[in-house]
Amino acid sequence: MSRTLASNRLGVPAVVFFVLSAATPLTVVAGVVTTGFAVTGIIGLPIAFAAIAALLALFSVGYVAMSRHVTNAGAFYTYVTHGLGRPAGVAAAYMALLAYNLLQVGLYGIIGVAAAPQLDEWFGITLDWWVIALIAWAIVGILGVLRIDVNGTVLAVLLLAEMAIILIYAFASLLNPADGDVTFDALQVGNLFESGAGAILVLAVLGFVGFEASVVYSEESRDPKRTIALATYISIVVVAAVYVLASWAMTVAAGPDNIVPFAQEFQNGVIFIQAEEFLGTTWVDIGETLFITSVFAAMISFHNTVARYVFALGRERVLPGALGRTSPSSGAPVAASIVQSAIGLIVILVYAFFDLDPLVQLFFNLGTTGGFGVLSLVALTSVAVLAFFWRHPSGENAWRRVIAPGLATILLLIVVILAISNYDILIGVATDAPERWILPGLFVIAALIGVVWARFLKSSRPDVYEAIGRGANAATGISVLDLSAQEEDEPGQPSLR
Repeated sequence: MSRTLASNRLGVPAVVFFVLSAATPLTVVAGVVTTGFAVTGIIGLPIAFAAIAALLALFSVGYVAMSRHVTNAGAFYTYVTHGLGRPAGVAAAYMALLAYNLLQVGLYGIIGVAAAPQLDEWFGITLDWWVIALIAWAIVGILGVLRIDVNGTVLAVLLLAEMAIILIYAFASLLNPADGDVTFDALQVGNLFESGAGAILVLAVLGFVGFEASVVYSEESRDPKRTIALATYISIVVVAAVYVLASWAMTVAAGPDNIVPFAQEFQNGVIFIQAEEFLGTTWVDIGETLFITSVFAAMISFHNTVARYVFALGRERVLPGALGRTSPSSGAPVAASIVQSAIGLIVILVYAFFDLDPLVQLFFNLGTTGGFGVLSLVALTSVAVLAFFWRHPSGENAWRRVIAPGLATILLLIVVILAISNYDILIGVATDAPERWILPGLFVIAALIGVVWARFLKSSRPDVYEAIGRGANAATGISVLDLSAQEEDEPGQPSLR
């Protein structure tokens, strides 16, 4: 068994496919977009997607620049470690594990609910949601221990079909505008300044979750310095273009004055109702099938992301060392992948045994909370990028080291605050409901556990503590950067302690 991932396996297209699959474009267009219209009553979601894309592109300037100096499958964990110190890095790792696990296991709820009526209609097969979820779980688990490029091929096929149906639906809507006129009301910047606009910004952020995962595959990429940068920017641009076009097309087809009540009445059925009117039932059947494969593709992508986080922590013995090994034949983190599969199996069985709602209590609540966790990690990482380049200018110019990361940090912190203040809207509960604080509070608990564990490692297992953040070099003791020098608490510099 090896302690490094298989290198030179992924090019720019493959990484883009992993990232876009995690973003689940069709799931966002059919679900998040229509929910945004219905919940907020604001038609400005298309321009909100554009605004968030610009913010994430700004964040990516420093994020990608740092990827040229720190290569590790741990991504957020490693970046925060190198920027803010080992305790903060382990805290970020625990937050990331929680966030991506919530996102991944939550998808087992939606695939069961979405596929059950289709199987009944097409084949006369009646299955409980959890049976379908277990079938999907088994397939994802098998793919998780295969070569990473095999997973990339599966995602490529599913994603291309998914993107194609979104574009077909969107252009059909634009060719059939309400009252015969194509309107641009939803694209007006003024929509971002209406009361409640903070909610649509948060929903827009949820639509981009997954863009940050490009760095997770840096060790397995060909020419990672070039591949990761291109894949990150391409993913943001493609996702933004699809979301803006699709959400704007919905308002054109329904009419800007009618899209909100239409969405409130039909929820995530809006896109399929419009498609049936303009294209016919065959195209609706295709879209509903691709909606299921969209969720399945996201499962594969998030499973691989979580497995690589677990692998990175196991390799550095922050988690058991057995998790930090890969298969000599496939180069995949087999042990970490199996652990992730075990977690998914337990969640499915628990929800089935206690007859919990797979759509609301599994998919919606856990998925939204996972998305908030990723948003919080992006903001924390933005702070870490600033700290890293303050300590290691590394030949990067001021735009990449200070200006872009600084602006991104300010704006991201504002969005995090908006997310917390609007959390009751995000999960659809009353303002005074305890879960509006409990769910986001899980990440505070995870971070505190991470800090305590890092402190424990420093005092009882200093060799393990010293290896935190070293990535593929953890086994040799060679660091990507001289982390030990940062332990000396040089005057005016933050410490990794």
